[in-house]
Formats: sequence, C-alpha cells, structure tokens
Amino acid sequence: MSTLMDDLKWRGLIYQETDADGLADTLDNEKISLYCGVDPTADSMHIGHLLPFLTLRRFQKHGHRPIVLVGGATGLIGDPSGKKEERKLQTMEQVEKNVQGLKKQLEQIFDFQGENGAILTNNFEWVGSMDLITFLRDYGKNIGVNYMLAKDIVSSRLESGISFTEFTYTILQAIDFYQLYENWNCKMQIGGSDQWGNITTGLEMIRKMAGEGAKAYGMTIPLVTKADGTKFGKTESGAIWLDPVKTTPYEFYQFWINTSDADVVKYLKLFTFLDRTEIEELEKSVQSEAHLRKAQRTLAEEMTRLIHGEEALQQAIRITEALFSGNIASLSAREIEQGLKDVPTFEHEEGMEAGLVEILVQAKISPSKRQAREDIQNGAVSINGEKTTDLHYKLEEKDKLDGKFTVIRRGKKKYYLIQYK
Repeated sequence: MSTLMDDLKWRGLIYQETDADGLADTLDNEKISLYCGVDPTADSMHIGHLLPFLTLRRFQKHGHRPIVLVGGATGLIGDPSGKKEERKLQTMEQVEKNVQGLKKQLEQIFDFQGENGAILTNNFEWVGSMDLITFLRDYGKNIGVNYMLAKDIVSSRLESGISFTEFTYTILQAIDFYQLYENWNCKMQIGGSDQWGNITTGLEMIRKMAGEGAKAYGMTIPLVTKADGTKFGKTESGAIWLDPVKTTPYEFYQFWINTSDADVVKYLKLFTFLDRTEIEELEKSVQSEAHLRKAQRTLAEEMTRLIHGEEALQQAIRITEALFSGNIASLSAREIEQGLKDVPTFEHEEGMEAGLVEILVQAKISPSKRQAREDIQNGAVSINGEKTTDLHYKLEEKDKLDGKFTVIRRGKKKYYLIQYK
C-alpha cells in the first residue's frame, strides 16, 4: 500500500474506489496524471467544492500531476441535481464569466510550476466544436440506455421527469475522462460522492474506446457532515464562498474558528496539509485544554492562508482580536466594514449634532431613553472603541470613520453601525 493511500485512509478521504489493489499498485510504481472537475454554475466556488480539489492537491504533493477541469461546456448543460426541477440554463457569457472566476480560485490552491505542475483546462475545447453526428456515433453508441437508467442521479428523476439534455450529461462527462486519458495520459478521476455515477461512466467509455487493457481508476470522497447533524458549509447568512467579496476573509476565518470540538480534528484531517504528528498533538490539546482552542485557531489559519493568502489572514486575525477586545481604534475603516458586515445598521438622516441618548433609542441599541442613560452612566457604551459616560454627548464630525459611519458597542460583544446619508 502506498504512503499516499495510507494517508488518505487515515484522513477519511476515501469513500468509493474502483480496483483498489490495481490503483495502489499503479501509484506505487509510477507517477500518474489525474483530474477533478467543477462546472461553472456560479462565479465562485464555496467550501462544499473544496475537498475533492484539496485531495487532488495531496496527489500533487506526492509527485503526481493534477489536471483541473473547468466545465465550460457541461456548465451550459447542467448536471442533473437531486432536485425535482431542471437546472436553469445559463448564457454563454455568464458561463465564461463564471469560468474566469473559478480559474482564479483554483490557481490559489495548486502549484502550476515544476515537473508535475498542475494543468488547468476547459472541456469546451473538445465538446464546444463537436457536431451532433460525432457525439452520437463516436460516443453515444458506447453507453447503453439501461446502463444510464441504472445511475442513481437519473433513476431518482424518472418519476418527476428529466430532459434528454440532462439525461445525456453523464456521457459528456465520460467524454472528458476519455479525452484526458487519450491526450494527457490521465488515469484517474476523483470527485465528491455524488459523482460516482459520472466517474464510472467515464471508465466505461475508456474501456469501450481504448480497449479492455486500458488502465484507469476512479475514487470518490465522502460527503462532509457535522457532528450535530447540521449541514457543513452553511451559516445563517448562507454559503461560505471562496470569493472574498461574497464571503470576506474575516467571515471565512470566523467560520473555521467557530468549529466545534467534536468536528475540529476531523476537519484538520480533511482540509489541511498538516501532517499526522501535528494533528495528533492538536487532538490532545482538544482533549486536555479545549478552552485554548488551539486546534480551531490552527484550522482557521491554515484554511484562510490557503484560500486568501497571508496578508488577508493577518487582517482577519487583527479584526478578530480588535472586536474581542473592543479596540476598534486599531482598525482601518475598511477592516471595520469587513468585521462588522452583518451587524445591525442604522441609517441616520439628521445632522451630525445628534444626542447619543436619542441615537441609542432610534437605532434600537437601547430599548428606551431611561435604559440608554443607564447604559451610558454604567460605562456600557463605546463610540469607535472609546467608552463614554457623558449623558449629553453628541456625535460630531470627528466620530465619523472614513466619513461614512460610527461604531457603537453596547456591552462586551454587541456592535452596531451608524451610517450617515
């Protein structure tokens, strides 16, 4: 058994594989090319897409060459989903915009230099120019209807209905595997557990077109689950995107640092490139000094550095520490906007000479003027990180940060933004 496969098993990254012994023997004796693909259904991936690509990167670290496929053609069709309705078709322009967004993110994960530098390709290169007769004669002839009907993703849609377009998606993905096998000597495809049917169709296509002796393999990665049963990668505000505009580096960092003790070791194994010794040390820390949250901090740092870079990581740490301590003055206006993106916001339309008591009530920071006065007198109210006990304090021009907003904190953790029109 290869060291790589041992590591993948220890991390819990193998769900299904074809010809496990043959794959292990191949990996022990040669360096192969292998691929993973993603369809550009949006202009950004979210963390639910990450695991197969991070697994592909592990192969690269062991000397194999990763091929990263963006489905510019299959994205125009749409993979049959588990939902009852068909996917909404996207325009060519939208798909191309999405392709460019995904490429930028994938380039952050892989090393494109050196002997086994990653290859980034787009299946529109070979599918886009293919005519219908070629599709039917050269490829469609090799995959039987009964074979396709046996696929879970197809059979689950038969009752509610599935179009011929989505029905043939699995053949298009099989063409990808065959094309990469023929032109790049690609011997393996990996993907999420929902891709098993498409992967095995690709292997069938290779067997039919390249002959029985063709050596190719498939492997899927398990669906990531949380210990409490809730869905991984989702928060109250929605998906955790890799795009820093959709999900800021601070929010991204916070997602990982808020991982529960029950999940953190599993996530360290699945998502980070820390070695076994480092992870086992962090596991001991969870058991003996959980309050220090060393494992969570390490997980958040590793993932934020990987996706957003060192500068964005340090900014996320700086924002986290400032909001925890209340030292808002140490942050730039841009960092404050990032850290307080989702806090309650009040748009103030009056002049700058507004009394603090009135502002607290109008912005619903305090429920009444009486409570607002008590909060101020008790030192529970801070303006841009500075406590004030002055009941007659009025917000002035100097309290505007970047000319746009004032940060008010009530108590230790409740932040509010006052924005000016």
